[in-house]
Amino acid sequence: MNNSYTNPVGDDLLMGDPFVLKAEGSYYLFGTTDPDRGFRCYQSENLRDWRELGFALENGPKDWGNAPFWAPEVITYQNRYYMTYSAQHGDTGRLLSAIAVSDRPQGPYRNWHAPWFDLGYSAIDSHIVCDTENKPFLLFSRNGEQDGYSYGKVYGAPLKADLSGLESEPVLLLEADQAWERIAWNSNRCNEGPFVINEDGTYYMTYSANHTFRPGYGIGYATAAHPLGPWTKAEENPIAGTDLANGYSGAGHNSIVSSPDGSERFIVYHTHQDPADPNNEKRSVNIDRIFVESGHLRIEGPTRSPQALPSGS
Repeated sequence: MNNSYTNPVGDDLLMGDPFVLKAEGSYYLFGTTDPDRGFRCYQSENLRDWRELGFALENGPKDWGNAPFWAPEVITYQNRYYMTYSAQHGDTGRLLSAIAVSDRPQGPYRNWHAPWFDLGYSAIDSHIVCDTENKPFLLFSRNGEQDGYSYGKVYGAPLKADLSGLESEPVLLLEADQAWERIAWNSNRCNEGPFVINEDGTYYMTYSANHTFRPGYGIGYATAAHPLGPWTKAEENPIAGTDLANGYSGAGHNSIVSSPDGSERFIVYHTHQDPADPNNEKRSVNIDRIFVESGHLRIEGPTRSPQALPSGS
């Protein structure tokens, strides 16, 4: 068997916002697959070869949300599987987050609290992170438009122990302010897609900045001692973005998962399916090694040449 992978993975597997859950001895991939219907699920043993399992969550005529259905994530919590995602609320027209539940990682998921909360503004890209005492927190992107530009700001709040809702009002964690995030300042000021890992007591948040269908879209990271910050952005940002000479653009909206034997971490992210035409809105799935070195988060990539399969595959 070929012991390598080459990005993008999955034989024309197209989706944005890829999220991978490691559960029950396998990997489960979710993402923005069918914005008008819901979310498909794919399964793999090695992060390279994926097979479709069908819809993990499919919108029904009596459900709360309308298209677009965006950015699902799944967490294993108290022996059940919880999916967060966003859709357009039929009554308010805002993009709001919802939470659904299943007894199986692949679903089907049933809406539990949908919408989950409504703070009077759009809230997408929900990400649940637990601290070292297993206290859950929610991070999400507040999105909107004002004065002719679109924006995204990362907020966070503690969650109730059963995940049924927020314990308190969210606080601002990140917003566009670094030089690389200001490339289209008059039209877009965006931080979104937070994902958090903990390494030796330090929290590392990856996030994406700029417009997802423009070449400047990329991944940055910030560090903190607590899920609600204060967060400090890395000076070396972005750590992934666009390199047309190497055949990719728009690296962004990622998740992070361990290798089968647990010895490595992999970042799972999307890139533009056609770097020459990112506005076609098609995105491909990529994986690469990611690690913490001397307090800095490093990606071995983005790669377009053959790489060794994840350890333990």
